[in-house]
Amino acid sequence: MKITIISLNFYPEDTAIGLYSTQMADFLAKKHDIQVVTAFPYYPQWKIYPDYKKKGLFLKEKNADVQIYRSRQYVPATPTFLKRIILMMTFSFGAFYNLFRLKHKPDVIIAVIPFTSSAALALFSKWIFKSKTWIHIQDFEFDAAIESGLMNKKSLIKSFLVKIEKFILDKSDCNSTISHSMLKKLESKSKTKTYFLPNWIDDNFVGSIPERKHSYLDPSKFNILYSGNIGEKQDWELFSKVVKLIPENENIKFIIVGDGARKKRLEEECRDIKSVEFFDPVPFSELSSLLLSTDAHFLFQKNDVVDTVMPSKILGMLASGKISLVTGNKESEVQSIFEKHKTGVFISSGKAEEIVDIIFSIKNNPSNFENLERNAQSYVHENFSKENVLSKFLDTLEEFNIAHEK
Repeated sequence: MKITIISLNFYPEDTAIGLYSTQMADFLAKKHDIQVVTAFPYYPQWKIYPDYKKKGLFLKEKNADVQIYRSRQYVPATPTFLKRIILMMTFSFGAFYNLFRLKHKPDVIIAVIPFTSSAALALFSKWIFKSKTWIHIQDFEFDAAIESGLMNKKSLIKSFLVKIEKFILDKSDCNSTISHSMLKKLESKSKTKTYFLPNWIDDNFVGSIPERKHSYLDPSKFNILYSGNIGEKQDWELFSKVVKLIPENENIKFIIVGDGARKKRLEEECRDIKSVEFFDPVPFSELSSLLLSTDAHFLFQKNDVVDTVMPSKILGMLASGKISLVTGNKESEVQSIFEKHKTGVFISSGKAEEIVDIIFSIKNNPSNFENLERNAQSYVHENFSKENVLSKFLDTLEEFNIAHEK
C-alpha cells in the first residue's frame, strides 16, 4: 500500500504532534511505502531549526524508510491567530506543490489536523489521484482558538471556518481523533465513519529510576516538573498565584522545561520568584530520565478547555510513576480518567490555596500517593502501548484500503 501523510509537524521535531506523526510513519513503513508532505521543522521554539535555515524553498530528504517532501513556511515569533493563519496558508501552498512531486500516487492519504488545510489538501488528492482520505485530528484548532481566546466566538470568520471544517470532515472517507470526548465532538461535527486513535507511549520509554536526577532538577529540593509546550492552553495565571503562595524556605522547586508562545511573558512574570526555574526542551532521548527523576508533575489547564484537545504529555507523566497534579474543567476527559482509574490528583476549583495544600501533602506524605502512582503506570501500559495502538491502526488501515478498493 502506498500511503502519504500530510502533517505540518514531523521529524526532526521530537515533541507533540511531530513525534507522533514521525512514529506513525516509521511504524507503517515496516510494511508499506510511506511518503510525508511536511514543513521545515520549527516547533516548539517557533523558529526554523538551524540546520534548515539555509535550505531552499523546497527540500526532499529521507529518514530511515520514509521519503519526506518539505516546503518552507512562514514562522511567526509571536503566534497570534492572524499569524497562525498566514503560517497555515504558506504551508498549504508549499504542500500543494509537493503533492505533484510525489514519487508514487497514494492509495491512502492521512491528513493530520492541525491544520485543517492539510485535510483540504487530502481531499484535493482524493479527487485528483482517486486516493482514499483519512483525517486524523490531534487538535480541534478552531475550537481551541475560541476557548483560548485567540478568536471571537461570534465573529463571521469563526462561522465561516466552522462551515469549511464540516465540509471537509463530511467529504473524508474516515476521521479519527485521540480521546473519547474528542471522538464525541467529532461525531457531532460530521456523519463520516470515525475511529479512536489515541496517542501512545513506547513500552521502552520508562524504566528504573535513574541513580542521579536529571541535571535540570535540584537534588536538594522537592522538584515539581512541567515539561511541554508553554502556550495559551495552559493556565499560567493560576500557576503564578500558586508559586507566590509558597514560601521560599519550603525547599520546593518548580521546573518548567519547554518552549512556546507564552514562555517569554511567563519568564518575565516569574523573574523575581526564586522557586521557579526555566530550561530549554530536552532531546527525546533525555525525556524519560527527566520525567522519572522528578518528585512530581504538574499541568495547569484552563477551565474552559474541555474536549478540544487531549494533552499528549499526560501519558508520559502517568507512565513515569510519579504523582501528577492536574487542574482543569471537571467535565474534561482527563478528570474522568483520574477519577475512574485513580491515576493522579485533579483539581477543578481553580483555587490556588487548594492546590498549595495538595503540593504540601505530596511533599510531606509521599506514601499516601503511592497507589495513585502505581495505578497510573498500569493504566498507561494497558491502554496506550505503542505496539498495541499502532498495530491495531495498521490492521484497520489495511482493511479500510481493501474496503474502498471494492
